[in-house]
Amino acid sequence: MEIRRALPQDIWELLHCLKMKSKYAVLLVFVISLVIIEKENNFISRVSDKLKQSPQALAEANSTEVSLALAKNGSLASLQELDAAFSQLRSHLYNITLQLAGDPGPRRHVLLMATTRTGSSFVGEFFNQQGSIFYLFEPLWHVEKTVTFLPGGASAVGSALVYRDVLKQLLLCDLYILENFISPVPEGHLTPFLFRRGSSHSLCEEPVCTPSTKKVFEKYYCKNRRCGPLNITLAAEACRRKQHVALKTVRIRQLEFLQPLVEDPRLDLRIIQLVRDPRAVLASRMVAFSGKYETWKKWASEGEAPLREEEVQRLRGNCESIRVSAELGLRRPGWLRGRYMLVRYEDVARAPLQKAREMFRFAGLPLTQQVEEWIGKNTQAPRDGNDVYSTCKNSSEQFDKWRFSMPFKLAQVVQDACAPAMQLFGYKLASSPAALANRSFSLLEEAQPAWVT
Repeated sequence: MEIRRALPQDIWELLHCLKMKSKYAVLLVFVISLVIIEKENNFISRVSDKLKQSPQALAEANSTEVSLALAKNGSLASLQELDAAFSQLRSHLYNITLQLAGDPGPRRHVLLMATTRTGSSFVGEFFNQQGSIFYLFEPLWHVEKTVTFLPGGASAVGSALVYRDVLKQLLLCDLYILENFISPVPEGHLTPFLFRRGSSHSLCEEPVCTPSTKKVFEKYYCKNRRCGPLNITLAAEACRRKQHVALKTVRIRQLEFLQPLVEDPRLDLRIIQLVRDPRAVLASRMVAFSGKYETWKKWASEGEAPLREEEVQRLRGNCESIRVSAELGLRRPGWLRGRYMLVRYEDVARAPLQKAREMFRFAGLPLTQQVEEWIGKNTQAPRDGNDVYSTCKNSSEQFDKWRFSMPFKLAQVVQDACAPAMQLFGYKLASSPAALANRSFSLLEEAQPAWVT
């Protein structure tokens, strides 16, 4: 008080003014950062438009392991280095603005890694229902349809590298990467052909959902509202506005190829590998992809058509690739420690809310009431719908329904081909037709605690 009296009144007024102005300093930095980000985005967009390539050329440019063409093109390499530097600057500025705006926590990136017919669409909805998560459903579908790789050998490695590099850009909200794979090629960053757009709430809400356009055929449309062609620029901006990013894919099986993503300082990646009893997977695929499994069905029901050895080898190869990735994750190498979780679909089906809490806790994400309500509504349906892609089921009663319709000799083939994977994941082998169809006999071991840490 004595010091206050000693100071002139005009000095006190100046100090008060400075104190009031300091309250707006954080807001000023936030606005300036957003302006810088916007200008940098516009610059990169103009550069990208001039560098459009064919999908195959992009695949070669994205992975130096696949091709040395990029190293021979100095100017393109320089531009890509500049693009990477801008992306890193954008990430840093974005994180700063989130912190200044009172962001409640770090930005998380979640990858749900699975194979077809393992319940990944159902589990993916847990993240899709969380309002602060930007969720994408199978965006790598476009890459698979555009870039052709032969199975096995160097081509398998090349496909994994291309998938990985596209995945990295998507997790960083660079959705423009998909324009090189969508057919027909988007014009003005607009496309009505993004695969299963309606399976992502973030792509079907404002401002991404623009007014519908007459005479524009939407091949993949939003389910609950009419939207115009997808504006990829608006989608990318929506991705950056959301606090977290999650992506579901059945096209990446080699966990070791994801190490560069886990170690990327711009990402905080958590990987959830979803597995399912391979007998149930085969039974489901025979229904969903009937034409591709015609030989299996005839052999199982009639015994007329011989089961080709290459079919069994393909089944064995699929199980082995899943097992190898899971064993790597469960060994917890330094680069993957705390970033990998193994989940069985059967455990999710029996206790969906409990497993959802475990997955969200592992990912460092809050489980909202909206997610809990969706789980309650969509796991207590009185009967399954006719749609093989439905996510609305009485999950606790339906997850082992396959047991009562699969011929035992078909189950034996799967058990012989996939025994190592089944043993690792805790799936019991059925020794007889009676054991397979016995409701009181569980084919599931208890989940090991190491899977969920």
